[in-house]
Amino acid sequence: MTETSPTDAATAFEAQRDRLRAVAYRMLGSHADAEDVVQEAWLRLSRQDDAAIDNLAGWLTTVVGRISLDVLRSRRTHPESPYDDRLPDLVVTLDDSPTPDDDVALADSVGLALLVVLESLGPSERLAFVLHDLFAVPFDEIGRILGRSTAATKMLASRARKKVQATDRPARATREQRDVVQAFLAAARDGDFDGLLRLLDPDVKLTIDRPEGAVVVIGATKVATGAGARIAAGGAAGARAALINGRPGFVAWRADGTPLSVLAFTVVDGRITAISATTDPAKLAMINL
Repeated sequence: MTETSPTDAATAFEAQRDRLRAVAYRMLGSHADAEDVVQEAWLRLSRQDDAAIDNLAGWLTTVVGRISLDVLRSRRTHPESPYDDRLPDLVVTLDDSPTPDDDVALADSVGLALLVVLESLGPSERLAFVLHDLFAVPFDEIGRILGRSTAATKMLASRARKKVQATDRPARATREQRDVVQAFLAAARDGDFDGLLRLLDPDVKLTIDRPEGAVVVIGATKVATGAGARIAAGGAAGARAALINGRPGFVAWRADGTPLSVLAFTVVDGRITAISATTDPAKLAMINL
């Protein structure tokens, strides 16, 4: 059997890498997982007979789709996995604009709103929608990945499309929401426990992404007396307002200029219902600040 030469295979693969990474990222919502999937696709290509591949781009898309589907199904069948409590990849925009709508347009441009909606889809629905609607892969090819007929695959994509269209986009980072976040920061800095309770929803959820893994705290009293308030107070002096994945928040730096923390807030009806805090130095170093 004649195998693809390492040089030819590598050149052909590199020409497809960016597109494959984009497919995997929209399937999985994680840059790290997408990179792993693309690397696995390369390993499979390097073991293939070049005569067996008529359409390299299509073959690679199929491989990436199948691997991504396996990852999504694994997340569903292994609830002990920490993925559900892990924070999504962060896109940070320093909030220097006086016009909120300008910031919203910038945040939306990175496509994060769609990723949030995609998380609500089942693995098969997500694959059908992403490959067909975002990357124009024919339904018959998607059906082969899923082991379904073309008609059934069309129905999956249609169902997913309706869910995407029916799901509201994340709330805009309005001036009122920003003011709530700034009030939280001030109350944490001043040690104002009552002020924190007034700003926090009784069932507020705090997720802290640390080097050891994600930690979840639920309840206004626990958040106001615990890590959430400490993180906010610790970063108050060097904090700058920011949009974190389109949500209001702030970024804090240490005195030496290295990032200390990134906090993103969900604000509903004047109260904070969720806080996502990233303090893992390795992850902070990967964010474009």
